Amino acid sequence: MRRRTARVLTVVLIVAAVVQQVLIVAGFGGWLPGWQPWPYLLGAAVAFGVSGVGREAAGAELPVPRVVLLLRRLPVGVWVAGVFGLAAAVWAGLQDHEPHIGHEEAVYANKARSWLDGTPDAGWGTYRPVGLPALGYLALTLHNSVGALRAVALCLTLFTLGVVYLVASRWTTPRRAVVVLLVLLSGIGFLRRVPEFLNDIGSTGLVLLAVFLVTRAQERPGSRALLALPLVVVPAFYLRYGTVANLLAVALAALVAYGPRAWAAQWRRLVGAGVLLLLGLVPHFLYAARATGSLLGVITWATSQANRSFFADGLLYYLLIFPYRLAGDLGALVMVAGLVALAAAVRRLAGRRARDGDRRCVFLGLSAVFAFVVLGCTSHGEARFVYLPVVLLTVLGVQAVAERCRGRSAPVLAGLAAMAALTVLGTAHVVAHGAMRGPSRLSESTVPVARSLVTDRPCLLVSGYEPEMGWYSGCDAVTYAQYRERAVPPHVQVSLVLFDRGRLQPGSSALKALLDGRDVTTRVVPTDGPLGTARVLTLHP
Repeated sequence: MRRRTARVLTVVLIVAAVVQQVLIVAGFGGWLPGWQPWPYLLGAAVAFGVSGVGREAAGAELPVPRVVLLLRRLPVGVWVAGVFGLAAAVWAGLQDHEPHIGHEEAVYANKARSWLDGTPDAGWGTYRPVGLPALGYLALTLHNSVGALRAVALCLTLFTLGVVYLVASRWTTPRRAVVVLLVLLSGIGFLRRVPEFLNDIGSTGLVLLAVFLVTRAQERPGSRALLALPLVVVPAFYLRYGTVANLLAVALAALVAYGPRAWAAQWRRLVGAGVLLLLGLVPHFLYAARATGSLLGVITWATSQANRSFFADGLLYYLLIFPYRLAGDLGALVMVAGLVALAAAVRRLAGRRARDGDRRCVFLGLSAVFAFVVLGCTSHGEARFVYLPVVLLTVLGVQAVAERCRGRSAPVLAGLAAMAALTVLGTAHVVAHGAMRGPSRLSESTVPVARSLVTDRPCLLVSGYEPEMGWYSGCDAVTYAQYRERAVPPHVQVSLVLFDRGRLQPGSSALKALLDGRDVTTRVVPTDGPLGTARVLTLHP
């Protein structure tokens, strides 16, 4: 009786998950708190396990529906192109919901524009990597606009999706790799950042290539894959310094999974790769020594910028959002399957009953787990920091589902792909109407004020929203804390921007001290955003 109830509950929850996504795609997601879907599929997985259906029919051969057979006749390249087209369509559709660049985007955009025309690089810090501004500079030379920068984001997304497909198709099969792409794209943690000019998605593709090269070095005797590692590690580093944590996790996992002896046997190639890596990092070391006085000064400075409340608060954050809030309902289910596959592979290796691919499975799974731990202990938690472990667990999960279903893998994977494609559209609506509302509404306050302060003379804005204010005004911009320690040349026009509900703003006494008795011109700028009306205090020379 309990098994029958569990089977019925499994079907009901799966239907509910499908109906939920259809309603969200149709625009009826407003009834959900924050447009956040309920995790019906996770519940269905639990009920499915209790029902015992999976154990009873694990090896059963089931007829493949005709529609699946027809779809399988299409070349894999058509499906890959379709996923790329879907990603581009979602990127384009989300631009209208967040037309203004936000805080992090503006930091890199300001630096790119400063290289192009000499305008101030408001919000920039020495601890920031230079790779993304370099790409932004190339884009701005073609068209000086937000759209050009966002086009870079699309290129980085398509690059990483291409890498995921190429790698996953070699670790699994080409058709399973397409399923991996769809599941990855359906996750809110990933899709949320697709339209933005950020470096997390692009750097993930490069680090994933590094992971692939490590597996190739161990699985192909005589392979020179290790010598190619610097070709992807160096650009990944310059694109995002945080990849050091991911690479450390990968190195630890490789040591554990393959063993010290396996790497000692390739010591010549390891030394060669190390030399090439150091040569590629020479420009960074010279820059760091000049800027900080230490070869590692920029890295340690970047680590110190982590907004941590306590040690390992990032790890706690990842534990709290794993897996549902990290990858969505469907992605969560697949990632859990990946963890189960990792545990099974570890048991077989420990019991000396290893199968083909078990050691690679352990390496990929441990890379994912170690990445969560290393990143969680060195920085604050954000979903965009952990795309690599999400990709790795998704690959393992899709492979595990296919192997578990055996004779039923074709219809099951087809259903998984169809659900993932539907979820991509649903997640796009969730991002547009839920996840993007905060940043886009904030710009309704900052952008009008910044644009009202555009001037031909050198200018400095003091605000709690310095990068975006700098981008839209063309002025330099600093926080109030930075202004207190800054010597401003007399020819620079200084304006203090105070919102009714702004952040990091001085109180009345602190503001009086900042003005230091100087005459000011006060201008009131009404806005429709959540920060309310702005008061702009322009200091007289």
